[in-house]
Amino acid sequence: MCGIVGFLAKTPQMRDKLGELVTPMLNCMGTRGPDSAGLAVFTEPLPDQQRRYSLYVHNRRFDWGVLFDDFMDETDAEGEMIDVESHAALVSTVSPPRFKTWLTKSYPEVHLLSVGHRIDLYKDEGHPEEISERYGFPDLTGTHAVGHTRMATESAVSPAHAHPFTAGEDFCLVHNGSLSNPYSIRRKLERQGIHFETDNDTEAGCRFIEWRMRQGDTLEQAIHASFKELDGFFTFLMATADKLLLVRDPFACKPAVVAETDDYVAIASEFRSLAHLPNVQDARVFEPSPEIIYSWNV
Repeated sequence: MCGIVGFLAKTPQMRDKLGELVTPMLNCMGTRGPDSAGLAVFTEPLPDQQRRYSLYVHNRRFDWGVLFDDFMDETDAEGEMIDVESHAALVSTVSPPRFKTWLTKSYPEVHLLSVGHRIDLYKDEGHPEEISERYGFPDLTGTHAVGHTRMATESAVSPAHAHPFTAGEDFCLVHNGSLSNPYSIRRKLERQGIHFETDNDTEAGCRFIEWRMRQGDTLEQAIHASFKELDGFFTFLMATADKLLLVRDPFACKPAVVAETDDYVAIASEFRSLAHLPNVQDARVFEPSPEIIYSWNV
């Protein structure tokens, strides 16, 4: 099991309602994944010299203000931070390598969820309804979003093991299914100097695709390469700064349904997750074919 959801807003009105529309989609998929959940939201881009760093810490009493003060004092970088519960989003001109080095040294208990000009990422343990309320998902705005509800089958239940997984900048992936060769993929990538944070099979798929893109592939080319490298069953839903992309394995064992109108594209594991959307009765609704790449640009 596990549930995936995705939404791309085509109009300003839909972008203003992104969280309001996506939250019921995510909560509905709680029956497919009650262990943990996550949501990646893509907003208007930051200036080129800035990055948004999404952070998580297990201790709900953690003092984010102290972390921010230490960051400002020790890096001499400009920045601002907004925190909600166990999550914080820090926007700064500091480079990703420098920030990662500082965070690992100064606050090793804080997990870096994502980096980019547009992405903000939330992940936590618990039922999706609890997580949505905890972090105020209905109030979020943006251009597109990718979410996941997890029923753990092959690794621990923790925010680190929850989806979406990220690699590089402004790239995330959610997965319904199971990969049978994640450790061979992992060994291959580790020889290229790529560091893994969990033993989750999805992380191997995410890092493989992002690694191929850094080698010069487009996202679509990287996915075609993954057909030859990744064994198992999967429905992958991915997002970049300007794109939403869906693909199923050659056997298409894991469900997915798409609803598209002039105002939005919505994706979920089951149609009932889409039933509340405006004018869905007039949408073009279809089941994606196996091994066909479906993509939509922002």
